[in-house]
Order: sequence, then C-alpha cells, then structure tokens
Amino acid sequence: MTDIIARYFSAFNAGDTAAMLDCLSDDVAHHVNEGQIRTGKEAFAAFCAHMSRCYKEELTDMVLFCTADGSRAAAEFIVNGTYLETDEGLPEAQGQTYCLPGGSFFELKDGKISRVTTYYNLADWMAQVSA
Repeated sequence: MTDIIARYFSAFNAGDTAAMLDCLSDDVAHHVNEGQIRTGKEAFAAFCAHMSRCYKEELTDMVLFCTADGSRAAAEFIVNGTYLETDEGLPEAQGQTYCLPGGSFFELKDGKISRVTTYYNLADWMAQVSA
C-alpha cells in the first residue's frame, strides 16, 4: 500500500493536484495542521489551490511506513519551501525560504487514501519566515 502514498507524494512534489486527487477516496477526510477537517475531494482541491498560491514546497528525505494489513500508513519528511504570498493571519510573505521536519498519517481503504493528517511545527515555521 505504500505505492499509493509514494504516488501521492510524487504528485505533491510535481505540483500535480489532479494526480493527488486520483489517489484519494471521494470522501477523503483531510486533517490539516492547525486547521479544520476538510471532507471530500472538492475541499481538498480548494486547499491545494490555496497552498500553491501561497507556498512552493518540495518534500525530501521521505521515509514511508505501512501497517501489515495495509490499512494505515505514515510518512516522515523534510519540507523545503518558499513563502510566496501572504497567508491570512501569518507573517508577510517576502519570498522567505524554510526547511522543517514534517509528517503525515494516512488511512487507506479500497486502494485509495481515505484520511490524510499532516503535522509540522508551526512555531518553527513562524520563526524561520520571521527572521
């Protein structure tokens, strides 16, 4: 089941939202760091559009984990990014770069990702873009 996770992250790094959506179930639950849970592909696509406007990110040093039954997976990575456009409630964007560890947790059902939960240290990010 790590194949679907690898495809998801490959699409993320390529900036290919359509390919990311293809990895998701129609009723995907998207748990965002410091945010509300979004449900469904339409909400996920809207989030991706917002993120693409404000941030340019590449995930490196990826390590994938999967349960023996294939129902859950996790990934650990480094987020390498550029803050492109000011995001509401956050410091002003001036092209700052950042690098921080992150992780995602997944629930998998019928060959698709049915839950995505992503975490990173917001205080670390804020310190890097505010320096």
